[in-house]
Amino acid sequence: MIKHIQKIDGIIDELLVQLGEMVKRLSHPDVTRSRDERAALARSVRQFSVCAATSKDPRVLSLADDLE
Repeated sequence: MIKHIQKIDGIIDELLVQLGEMVKRLSHPDVTRSRDERAALARSVRQFSVCAATSKDPRVLSLADDLE
């Protein structure tokens, strides 16, 4: 059972890394230009931060720091 939980945790961390990288790319000024796009980006950053807060993966934590 613990192995299954660890496997699921690893999969979630991988998804968070991919999501964080996407959000980071969207944060570039050439991509997110309008007020609505920036508001959506801010919501995405907040959601990512909430999910990343419980992760112990250094990649996820690093992305959270970058997006903060």
